[in-house]
Amino acid sequence: MRAINPWINFNGNAQEAFNFYKSVFGGEFTKIIRFKDLAGPEFQVAESEENKIMYIGLPLGKNNVLIANDVPEFAGRVNENENRSKIYTSTESREEADKIFNGLSAGGEVEGPIGDSPWGTYAGMFRDKYGIEWIVEFDPQS
Repeated sequence: MRAINPWINFNGNAQEAFNFYKSVFGGEFTKIIRFKDLAGPEFQVAESEENKIMYIGLPLGKNNVLIANDVPEFAGRVNENENRSKIYTSTESREEADKIFNGLSAGGEVEGPIGDSPWGTYAGMFRDKYGIEWIVEFDPQS
């Protein structure tokens, strides 16, 4: 398997969230597709939905891409506080772990402060200001 890429659903603020993630991780978006870009006779898009994100990708490392979209109103709202999965980020150093943890957790809710873990890694867990749950970990044995 080459990579597993997390895909997150948002309620109309995918671009705002991804600009925030880009400010922490760096890099450039691989592509941004809006619902209006796909509109046509067979796929009609309401004016209120046309600028929402159908696809946005932010490369993380060599083979990974963080992906998202806005859920169209006709599909219902995503319960952002009921995400049942976390995005796990493995870093190359304690310093990188601190940078990512501190950057992404700003304005969010820390569930487990970053620090030395009982299993020998340096890790922390939080829910960012968009309701997305993250684990950041550095394993000096890797």
